[in-house]
Amino acid sequence: MDASRLRQIDLFSNLSKRELNQLAQWTDEVDVVEGTVFAREGDNAYEFFVIEDGSARVEVDGSHVTDLGPGEWFGEIGLLEGGRRTATVTAATPMRLAVVFGPNFRQLARSMPKVATTIEAEIRQRLARA
Repeated sequence: MDASRLRQIDLFSNLSKRELNQLAQWTDEVDVVEGTVFAREGDNAYEFFVIEDGSARVEVDGSHVTDLGPGEWFGEIGLLEGGRRTATVTAATPMRLAVVFGPNFRQLARSMPKVATTIEAEIRQRLARA
């Protein structure tokens, strides 16, 4: 993925040029159709997703919890907090996403403290709401 596109995502906007270039090497960009299921509650977690375009529906125990849109992310809890998905996330519209696979995401969390701090704060908020 192009580093300049990553800079447009709020989560990554304060990274240095060097950090953005490294992150770009770790990140793929994908387009998906409405109805695509990215994560199933209870499944193993392998990826972290940032929504560039479109929206996703989040369900826990079969109940709608929230919707996510551009600039929001998901998949971090399973990767950092035990390896299992805590929710089912489905594309509510066609979407474009930035995707970072597990080992690279964990490296990102270790080497880019600004991003890690933001993600960890969001994890605490999401787990508190659950």
